[in-house]
Amino acid sequence: MTQGKIERYHRSMKNVVKLRNYEFPWELEQAIGEFVEYYNKHRYHESLDNLTPEDVYFGREEKVKTRREKIKESTLRHRRKWNLGSQIFKPVSPYPMGKMLS
Repeated sequence: MTQGKIERYHRSMKNVVKLRNYEFPWELEQAIGEFVEYYNKHRYHESLDNLTPEDVYFGREEKVKTRREKIKESTLRHRRKWNLGSQIFKPVSPYPMGKMLS
């Protein structure tokens, strides 16, 4: 890990954690723990090919990428089907071409 990545991590944490005032040390510890959980398990990192650090650490890269590819293919099939159907049954405008509502 480079110094720049560590500095970016600390800046991100400070920007989130410093938004609140904490009356007790355990509240601050809890907020930091929640941030670390989010950062490692839920936040996608561009430098990790839009995976979470947890996915990379546990070797789930291929599984996640395969699942995303299947979702993408399914979405594209659905869009193509919908777009082809909408070309056949395009709604007709009640207004003649070139005329607009005043």
